[in-house]
Amino acid sequence: MREPVQKKNPEVVGVTSIYHEHEEWAVNLGDSTVHAKRMPGRFRTLKYITSSLWLFFFFASYVRWEGKQAILLDVNNRQFHFFELTILPQDIWMVSLLLLIMAMTLFAVTSVASRVFCGYFCFQTVWVDMFTWIEGKIEGNPNQRHKLDAAPWDARKIRIKVMKHVIWLAIAIFTGISFTVWFVDAHQYWHDLLHLNLSLMEWATLIAFTLGTYFLAGFMREQVCMWLCPYARIQAVMADSQTILPTYDVKRGEPRGRLRRGAEADSSNAAQGDCIDCFQCVQVCPTGVDIREGQQLGCITCGLCLDACDSVMDKIGRPRGLIRYASLDEIEGRPVKKLYQHPRTFVYLAILLGALGGVVYGLSHLGALTLRVAPERQPLYVTMSDGSIQNKYTFKVLNKTANDLFVNVTAEQGVKGQIIIGAEQPKLVTHGRSTSFTIFVKAPAENIEKEVNPIEFYVKNAEHPDMVAEYTTMFNGPKR
Repeated sequence: MREPVQKKNPEVVGVTSIYHEHEEWAVNLGDSTVHAKRMPGRFRTLKYITSSLWLFFFFASYVRWEGKQAILLDVNNRQFHFFELTILPQDIWMVSLLLLIMAMTLFAVTSVASRVFCGYFCFQTVWVDMFTWIEGKIEGNPNQRHKLDAAPWDARKIRIKVMKHVIWLAIAIFTGISFTVWFVDAHQYWHDLLHLNLSLMEWATLIAFTLGTYFLAGFMREQVCMWLCPYARIQAVMADSQTILPTYDVKRGEPRGRLRRGAEADSSNAAQGDCIDCFQCVQVCPTGVDIREGQQLGCITCGLCLDACDSVMDKIGRPRGLIRYASLDEIEGRPVKKLYQHPRTFVYLAILLGALGGVVYGLSHLGALTLRVAPERQPLYVTMSDGSIQNKYTFKVLNKTANDLFVNVTAEQGVKGQIIIGAEQPKLVTHGRSTSFTIFVKAPAENIEKEVNPIEFYVKNAEHPDMVAEYTTMFNGPKR
């Protein structure tokens, strides 16, 4: 085995490849800032489209619905509002299933197409792309940025750097605000912010997200993906030789060699591969890796190297796909399985469908009212002076609406001739919480034919009887 060696790419500053026992792994040590080149192409366009989905994160919390915030994760009051839907702690199991769906989707996508989440949807990746776009507009192309970094500090450099960092900080502050207002009313939060009247927790959240966004996206950049993100470490166990990811076709590309000026692409040295060693694939990589060195820890599967290589192949008259999305089996000429031939596909699908079915069931049975009835256990019943049998019940009515309600209590089944005591007037149930009250049911002893009799209670909104909740329990009597 070769001794560990280091080699530096002369075209990209700050990218060091280390070869240890796994020679195919190249690691970006972050010796200096990676200034990636931007090139147009289908994957760059796709990246812009998926990145724009984060605009939902910025603006969804400002949408109003019937005078209130449409989407609000009200942690203080333990409520989750989504337009007219309110999720309370009793329904948190649906949120757990939703998180399971998201996790299983991530695992399934990773097993099929590696780290496409990192390349197109990750918060860190999107914000780094935004920050570097702003940097390019202010400081110029990658070569100009490298020269500016190396230049001595003068008035021009200070002016350019200050302008860039002011814009970065503004974006970071707005990011912190946009995250916080998912948990508090946006209008009230902006009012308190402008009057410097935020709570300690709100100030801490705003400062933490502002500084985190500013430093992680502005300074650490790809190093977060390399060393801080746990997903970069565990994604390898979710992939195999059938997983598709950006791959350099070694058989077609090697040996590399410069294309001589004026030479026709198809008349060059027959022993030379299609790779002309232009380093465009390296220069566009946001993490600064060389995809031609094989499997890369820093590769976030964004496909930008495919755009760069395809554009070069078009210019020199050679077919596209020297770098393409492909599996290791495909590159090495082994049989490639179809997606439905993977057992893991059915495992992920079964988990996803099960969790999705649970969420759908929960939402369809959510209701605006939830009723729980607990019969008295000690004693099970009381014999009254007139010989009738009386049971005591504790009602707990959860009102999931945004308003206080009055409800009527009724009962069905039970015992013939039964009377409900304590429900003569509508009961007030407070919004967003569980309200408890006591109800008695009395029935003539001669009508009680069994020791245990099922009884079904209903609570109905006094103003809107179609808003109803029910609960089945037991009416207890003496042994027969």
